[in-house]
Amino acid sequence: MTRDYFVYILECRDGTLYTGITTDVNRRVQEHNTSRRGARYTRYRRPVKLLWNSQAVDLSSALRAEAGIKKKTRAQKLEHITNYEKSVYTD
Repeated sequence: MTRDYFVYILECRDGTLYTGITTDVNRRVQEHNTSRRGARYTRYRRPVKLLWNSQAVDLSSALRAEAGIKKKTRAQKLEHITNYEKSVYTD
């Protein structure tokens, strides 16, 4: 059985952007907002809002996509959100 992986971008209360990967986007956003399981970065910037997510074909593709997005500037991330709505990452 294969798992579905998703890359996501959140907007924090202070306007900063956070990028991550997960197998369940809704659960992960809820964890960021309510649980100690949320990332330390978002724990102090609650509430967070999901801006974008996209399915990856496998974990490796999700990790590469996350790393690529994290290297972008804020403006580039916002452009990414606009240009790559709900695509599937394949490499």
